[in-house]
Amino acid sequence: MFNKILIAKRGEIACRVAATCKRLGVGSVAVYSDADAQAKHVAVCDEAVHVGGVAASESYLRIEKVISAALATGAQAVHPGYGFLSENEDFARACEWCSSARRSRRFPRWDRRLWPRR
Repeated sequence: MFNKILIAKRGEIACRVAATCKRLGVGSVAVYSDADAQAKHVAVCDEAVHVGGVAASESYLRIEKVISAALATGAQAVHPGYGFLSENEDFARACEWCSSARRSRRFPRWDRRLWPRR
C-alpha cells in the first residue's frame, strides 16, 4: 500500500480520489495551475504543488513538472485520472523510469536528459 499519492488531475475526479485516499489513510498531493490555486481539489488534498500557468500545456501536461512534484513531496504513486496523462505513453514511461531510479538511488532528482527515450 502507498503512504502518499500525487493526483495529477483536477476538479471532481481529483476530489473523489482524495476522499478515497483519506478513507484508506493514504496521503494525497494535488497539483494545480495558476487558474486552479483556489480550487476545491487543492483544498481537500493534504498537500498541493503549483505546476505552472493557466493553460494545461503549461501545467498539467508538463510531464517533468508532475514528476518533479511527485518526487519533491515523496509521493509513491501518481493517479493520472482519465484522459490527458493517463493516455500518454511518455508519462507512463517516465513514471516507470523514476520508480526504477528511486529504487537504485541512481538519480535522486528528475532530469529529462537522463530519461531514456525510445
